[in-house]
Amino acid sequence: MHFMEKSLISLDIEAEDAEQAIRAAGQLLVDSGAAEGSYVEAMVSAYKNSGPYIVIAPHIALPHAKAENGVREASVSFVRLRHPVAFGHPENDPVKLVFALGSSSSSDHIALLRRLTTLLNEPANVEALKEAQTAEEIESIIQ
Repeated sequence: MHFMEKSLISLDIEAEDAEQAIRAAGQLLVDSGAAEGSYVEAMVSAYKNSGPYIVIAPHIALPHAKAENGVREASVSFVRLRHPVAFGHPENDPVKLVFALGSSSSSDHIALLRRLTTLLNEPANVEALKEAQTAEEIESIIQ
């Protein structure tokens, strides 16, 4: 299980829309070997078909798809967008922080969500994620 390790963090990414933001976060999972390219496509499809339900809090999106769509290892990646983009959520747009979640089992899914919820429930952590200058700073926030 990998949770926002250095190779799964990318800061100040340029994205013109929600799909590009999802692809950027998903590509980190692919590049790390945690998921196949088909998983990124499944996350984009889920967003297109089901709408902005993945925008879980103000400025925060959590794209994901089913494990059978290409998850190899449970992981969470993190992309901070240089400029926030609209995902279509009436209250929580625009999104600046994107966490792509890939879980290979329901127990991994719950464990990753628990860890992410603990991190994001603290407003100071959310602000620190918005302001951090390096992946190392992000890692220290997570510790």
